[in-house]
Amino acid sequence: MMKISKLLLVSMISLLGTAHAADEFASAKEAEAMVVKVVAAVKANRAATLAEITAKNAKWIDRDLYPVVYDTKGQVQAHGQNEKMVGKDLIDFKDPDGKLFVRERVDLAKSKGKFWQDYKFTDPLSKKVLPKQAYCERSGEDIVCAGVYKR
Repeated sequence: MMKISKLLLVSMISLLGTAHAADEFASAKEAEAMVVKVVAAVKANRAATLAEITAKNAKWIDRDLYPVVYDTKGQVQAHGQNEKMVGKDLIDFKDPDGKLFVRERVDLAKSKGKFWQDYKFTDPLSKKVLPKQAYCERSGEDIVCAGVYKR
């Protein structure tokens, strides 16, 4: 009986540790919710929202989750992790595997409007290149994206 109790206790601790670790990182559902929130804010006050995103305002940054806004030509309008990217034309930007993910993103935004996209990018928490999946929505001439890292 004591052995079973110890096994249950170890199992519960293990499950709690896994649940806590999952809370450290954003989920796909949270990425979708952030994009919806950014789209609404951009429609209400584009200039202020883009500035807040780039300034890393706490309402736009959630653990490893942050928004990026492009125009339909691939130019960065706001970036929640790297203000130096704002204004840059990234249409030919490649991930570490050579994927033209910004070009693909622009094409998907024009053809689908809302979509998920896979690519690789540097995780702001670990500083390692990881597989990433971004949810994006087109809103007028803006493409709003937020992604989750596959760990």
